[in-house]
Amino acid sequence: MTLRHYLQFKDFSRDDFEYLFERARLIKEKFKRYEPHHVLFDRTLVMIFEKASTRTRLSFEAGIYQLGGSAIYLNTQDSQLGRGEPITDTAQIISGMCDIVMIRTYEQTTVEQLAAASRVPVINGLTNDYHPCQVLADIFTFIEQKGPIQGKTVAWVGDANNMCNTWLQAAEILDFRVQVSSPAGYEVKPEFMAGNTHVSLFADPMEAARGAHLVTTDVWTSMGYEAENAVRMKAFADWRVDDEMMAIADKDAVFMHCLPAHRGEEVTASVIDGPQSVVWDEAENRLHAQKALMEFLLLGRQ
Repeated sequence: MTLRHYLQFKDFSRDDFEYLFERARLIKEKFKRYEPHHVLFDRTLVMIFEKASTRTRLSFEAGIYQLGGSAIYLNTQDSQLGRGEPITDTAQIISGMCDIVMIRTYEQTTVEQLAAASRVPVINGLTNDYHPCQVLADIFTFIEQKGPIQGKTVAWVGDANNMCNTWLQAAEILDFRVQVSSPAGYEVKPEFMAGNTHVSLFADPMEAARGAHLVTTDVWTSMGYEAENAVRMKAFADWRVDDEMMAIADKDAVFMHCLPAHRGEEVTASVIDGPQSVVWDEAENRLHAQKALMEFLLLGRQ
């Protein structure tokens, strides 16, 4: 097989994603029926964490075990990365002993350097620029709940962060629209939307949500930006997803959040815990989508 990595959403084609969504559906069905699916027996996943995690570690570690393989957890405190070993040297060591790598880190360049030196597939578990595994699971969840996403409208309300950047890539590949509203100073950077005809920007978050089939957001202060928290609390005060905002979205719209959530800040409790919220399905689907992803990267199409 040709070595492939998943470092950002645009690394795969529309056809690839259609396969992954269908494969995730089949793998999830087997999981719900307690049917073994040990297609990665004796394969080893290395998980490198420079950023803290709940869902990423749970979903990848449980996922590789459920596929018949095993997981090794590394962080910068208990590996030589914390003592200055180059990421490229680490890549050579890992890819000589193990089969696939997931890294959750700060800089996109770190992931790219790791992949360039690796002889095995590398998955981006999150960087400051992109979060492709989360959007993979989010779109799988939308398809489960509402059918094809092609031609639909996604409203992104809040910080134009790694999640927003990834939604913009997904819109181009899968042919849907993203309506983005962010406070001044926190808008999409030009390099993340250059030439993208599937995105519209709105100063008013209510207008971004109008008619949307999916309304989604993230915390006002992402990891690594904690020093800005007080300033962000003021800047984002009008960018809260509430019942009024959901009411002007499409009548069948769903709400998503990649979690963890701060009720009363970026979303009200009545929305995230309400009937339009699919956040728990979305969180669980990280497991199923990533199992399909690991299988695809190691075995190709089944």
